[in-house]
Amino acid sequence: MGGPLLWPTGEPWPEYEPKQAPYGPLTTLADVHTLRGIVEQERSRPRTGGEILPTGWQAEVIDRIRNGYAPELLPEGPLPLIPLVQLYARDVPGLPCPEGTDMLQALWSPFDEIEGCSGAVQLRWRLSSDVREVLAEPPEPAYIDMSDLVPAPCVLHPEQVREFPPLHLLTEEQTKRLDAWTNWTKERSPDYEQLDYEGDLSIAPGWKLGGWPAHFTYRYPASSGELQCGECGGPVEALLTVAGSEWDGRSRSWCPVEDVDGHPYHSRTPTVVTVGRGFTLQIYICVGTPSHLPRTIMQ
Repeated sequence: MGGPLLWPTGEPWPEYEPKQAPYGPLTTLADVHTLRGIVEQERSRPRTGGEILPTGWQAEVIDRIRNGYAPELLPEGPLPLIPLVQLYARDVPGLPCPEGTDMLQALWSPFDEIEGCSGAVQLRWRLSSDVREVLAEPPEPAYIDMSDLVPAPCVLHPEQVREFPPLHLLTEEQTKRLDAWTNWTKERSPDYEQLDYEGDLSIAPGWKLGGWPAHFTYRYPASSGELQCGECGGPVEALLTVAGSEWDGRSRSWCPVEDVDGHPYHSRTPTVVTVGRGFTLQIYICVGTPSHLPRTIMQ
């Protein structure tokens, strides 16, 4: 996650030219990592005498980074995408690799244009054994707009789980049965710890491959016309869910047992990615031609 990719030296690195004006102050990947390092250092440092904010050179660096760079001083044209995630079929049960491939690489543009169907989000399916010479120094964008879309490098430990459909995909009969079950749990006992279908059973929170698509939280569910490939118009299916946290107060039952007690708040946000105002980005792939540009929807 967010780390180096097994990328052949002779293959062009994907690029994308932002179409919209920057959302906020422009910065660089190096500055993003520098700022996060200062924040992490301050978070772990013992505090005395009510000291709260960084001082001295750290404060100066933070001010410089947050002020950003003037757009007119930066180069124009397409910018290299940054790595999002790399998955191997040997590590991930059910990874839907097209025939002749055994890994998936996803890259995106850290700008406010990742929703829809464009080159801002790209996928690569490849056979890992075909990569003989690995690109040692991948290109980086000269600047970025949204530091919240820069994932902190993480090693993945995939776990296969069972989940149930989101509410918007239930039939009328299933909804009635679910309502009856909910009422039954409420009536069992005032002290009974009630399970919540949406938070505890239906959709696993956090970053996820495959499974049911995420809940629609701030908008109406996508129509059939929206859930289609942007290149061929064919059907799509949920491939990858990008989330800001691995669980929250409502979905705490999904928290790994090793993180239930005694771990700091940021243990549930290892990637440091925030999509929108705390939503998820659902990446859908074309069923007929997985190499087509993916369809992405904020949910």
